[in-house]
Amino acid sequence: MSEELNNENVENAAVESAPVQESAPAEQAAPVEEAVAPADASADSATEAPSVTQPQVIVQRERGFAHYVGFALLCVLSICFFFMPGIALTFGVSRLVSLNGAAAWIFSAILSFVIWLIFKLKIKGFKKSFYFYIGLCVVVLAALIAIEVLTENLNVFSSISALLTGAVG
Repeated sequence: MSEELNNENVENAAVESAPVQESAPAEQAAPVEEAVAPADASADSATEAPSVTQPQVIVQRERGFAHYVGFALLCVLSICFFFMPGIALTFGVSRLVSLNGAAAWIFSAILSFVIWLIFKLKIKGFKKSFYFYIGLCVVVLAALIAIEVLTENLNVFSSISALLTGAVG
């Protein structure tokens, strides 16, 4: 509110002093016009600013059990997707050597981190290396889907889930 009063006072002072300046030479009239222009601009910006006193209504829905289950599922799938290259290599190694669930997760995490670190060292920039790593994850997922579809006796995703949960014996 005080800004509006100050703006009105500046405008009134400029208007009152303008007639006096008209009788002066043109050199003195130019600074008056420059002084008036910022006052007009601030008055326009003051009228364009949204009113802060308007009441706002915030509607918040209560989240049910399904929301939290879905969020947990998305978190697990995101972690599995990030570890996809390591999981694929661990699945290949598990065909040669027997691994339990904890060893499979640790081995997958270490392999995925090493693969990402190689991308980070070879490709300059964190964002660019992250995009390339996500691209690698998509390619590995596509390869696993292709193996699943093309082979009838090798159930890739059920074998991987059994390996990671420790159900492989």
